[in-house]
Amino acid sequence: MADRLPAALGPLLKVARERLVAAGIDDPALDSRLIVEHFSGTTRTQAIAEPGHEVGSAALSAVEAALRRRVAGEPVHRILGYREFYGLRLSLSPETLEPRPDTETLVDAIVPFARATAERLGECRILDLGTGTGAIALALLGAVPAATATGVDISPDALATAARNARDLGLGGRFKALHSNWFEKVSGSYHVIASNPPYIPSQEIGNLQDEVRDFDPHRALDGGADGLDPYRVIAAEAAGFLETQGRVAVEIGHTQKNEVTGIFAAAGYRLAGAYRDLGGNDRVLVFER
Repeated sequence: MADRLPAALGPLLKVARERLVAAGIDDPALDSRLIVEHFSGTTRTQAIAEPGHEVGSAALSAVEAALRRRVAGEPVHRILGYREFYGLRLSLSPETLEPRPDTETLVDAIVPFARATAERLGECRILDLGTGTGAIALALLGAVPAATATGVDISPDALATAARNARDLGLGGRFKALHSNWFEKVSGSYHVIASNPPYIPSQEIGNLQDEVRDFDPHRALDGGADGLDPYRVIAAEAAGFLETQGRVAVEIGHTQKNEVTGIFAAAGYRLAGAYRDLGGNDRVLVFER
């Protein structure tokens, strides 16, 4: 690795960026800034106003270690331990998928329905299947103050992370973490059943970007031989837990719209909405009975 990092904030940012550039990292300016700010406890404003600000030796060691991890290919948000999603800061853990901006499309698709339901009934009960960090459930709770949510996951680590995120965001009173394999331990009925399920075909996991393949939990990626197994489970079993005028919303892989629509149609659902992500790809389908 290169020479020792400079202690002054301005030069530190410059050297950190140069190291990531040299390693061929995709967004070196952003990643180096996130790493330096996080581990030195400084802000962007400080870097501009006080480039001579001295960073302590413990912070410099932490920045050094973080840069080494980033150069080795570890995603920046795994190193920081959190990711922003829908304006919320969510802690990550080894068993949680890193929430992506594409999944915000699912929240956007559901918020108007959840708000209307809460206005009509004074409540909106949400079930988030495969909750991971709690991203979908917590974003909906943040947007709809009368809503409550149950986050289901098969991973105890993910559930502990989701519950901690709910507490940290002041949403703990409206969020319940439930250890269950899909609907196995679920009870009650819900106005919204939402899921960003694993949808990568098993044999394609090896071809994913290194950062996804090597650092996201495979259990949260692998959708079975054709990537559609979770949709079959949700379509077959959701009706038993869905309120009369409820909605089921799922994130999909960008080529899966027709297949997933067919699976739900065969189970008695009608497509109520299809939404594209920021890249213009099919990303979210909403169904009603």
